[in-house]
Amino acid sequence: MDSTDLADLIDDLTAKARDASSGRAARTIRGGHEHALRETVIALRAGHELAEHESPHEATLQVLRGRVRLVAGDDAWDGASGDHLTVPPQRHSLAALEDSVVLLTVSNRVP
Repeated sequence: MDSTDLADLIDDLTAKARDASSGRAARTIRGGHEHALRETVIALRAGHELAEHESPHEATLQVLRGRVRLVAGDDAWDGASGDHLTVPPQRHSLAALEDSVVLLTVSNRVP
């Protein structure tokens, strides 16, 4: 059985994001392309973002720390620690309103 200490991982990735020129750091904690499910913890420094992109499969986003804004077309959602969202199927972006960490869960299979 695999186990991950999320508190330590959040602190580690937040520090790495602060030092990275991209303002972000990430680690996949479960799965990958060869699995049906992938979970990735992503840290974003305030003012940085994941630029607009597509998600070909179902995905959810849980805010573990901080505040983020998810934008898809004309729709926007602001989330804070503890919030959970189903990622829309259209192109979207994610911006950190303050230093933030999210858990992205993606299904690698089409229903």
